[in-house]
Amino acid sequence: MQELVLNPPARLLSAEQSREEGLASAQREFELRLAECGPLAFRVARSVLRNEADAEDIAQEALLKAYRKFADLRDPSRFRAWVVRISFRLALDRWRSLKRRERRETEWASPERQPAELNAEQIAVSNQFQARLEKALEQLPDKARLVLVLSAIQGYTLEEVAAMLEIPLGTVKSRLFFARKRLAEKLR
Repeated sequence: MQELVLNPPARLLSAEQSREEGLASAQREFELRLAECGPLAFRVARSVLRNEADAEDIAQEALLKAYRKFADLRDPSRFRAWVVRISFRLALDRWRSLKRRERRETEWASPERQPAELNAEQIAVSNQFQARLEKALEQLPDKARLVLVLSAIQGYTLEEVAAMLEIPLGTVKSRLFFARKRLAEKLR
């Protein structure tokens, strides 16, 4: 037996109902396109990073970004190219970040970068600077100090800091810039 469903005339639908239907329609459209483009985003990221785990992370991040900005997409027929571009750019950013980290670690591990034996005077100056640094860090606002400590002292990437603090990457960058600037002023 077939169920009879009566839909109210369009003029009787409230604005909220039509908005909810529009959102549901947009979500269904996104899900259909996602099924087609999800594996593609992964393949693009893997081709740049050459690492399956990082490629999965980037693909998820790209699809999440696409989901958040789907309503802003001007030409839905270009969705596939749009997701590829997002995935490629995110993968390229991650690759650059990994290369910078690798270069930093290599430089610091090299024997010529190892500190020479310190004499008593150098130790005293080092201790004085350490005390000044700690005092200057304490004077920074909590949010800026946290980002600075996590990225510069603990060695986390900006993306990792953003994920840990659950804030946008741009916010992490601006807080880090602000913290470094204020710290440099205080240490002068």
